[in-house]
Amino acid sequence: MDSRILRRSYVFEGTGKRIPYAVFVPAACGQTTPCPLIVGLHGMGRSYDSLMGYDGFLDLAARGGYLVATPLGYNEFGWYGSSGPDLRPGQVPPDIAAHDPPPPNLGALSERDVMNVLDLVRREFSVDATRIVLFGHSMGGGGAYHLAAKYPKMWRAVAVAAPAPDASMAQVELMKGLPFLVLQGDADRQVSPAKTRATIDRMKAAGMTCTYVGVSGGDHARFIEHDRAMLARVFSFFDGLH
Repeated sequence: MDSRILRRSYVFEGTGKRIPYAVFVPAACGQTTPCPLIVGLHGMGRSYDSLMGYDGFLDLAARGGYLVATPLGYNEFGWYGSSGPDLRPGQVPPDIAAHDPPPPNLGALSERDVMNVLDLVRREFSVDATRIVLFGHSMGGGGAYHLAAKYPKMWRAVAVAAPAPDASMAQVELMKGLPFLVLQGDADRQVSPAKTRATIDRMKAAGMTCTYVGVSGGDHARFIEHDRAMLARVFSFFDGLH
């Protein structure tokens, strides 16, 4: 367990449920020094702090002076609102649903949890409001599309890896002022590379600033989770926004 990760929780108003989240604070970030903030969204079934365990993630955040916040999204299968206002059938595995039945408005609660955590972090730390960025993997990538489209003025830029679901043209129109980095393995069997490339085509058609990195032989998770050099491309993208 990495001691650099601060594990926090809060009571989600209206539900009575205590929700965990994680924070990383770089040495350069003090109470009076505004820091750039990365909001990180995990993949389906992963823990709220899982992104911080990706190879080199915290080292790269420390080097770049990034504050990082990783919300749970209400539970591990919430989709951050990207799957619509109601729960998709089969979205939560039956064994988990049996002892912790998901609420019918899980998508809305998942989205709100991200915004709640963002508010908590901004109140506790000095955050540069002009440099709040989104990074999401898999389900978190689809969540990043959704949150970018719904709150386009909140973010400076967005990076996604193997994003699911893909972004519609309607979403692209709403977020077309944001720079995007999209990473996708061409051997991914969980998220269709063709659908990811279709989103890129929509972005280009809308005149968006977007960079696509297709990873030859890349799978769904290891190509970003266990590849420090690939993850460094995400941080280089954010660094270039100064």
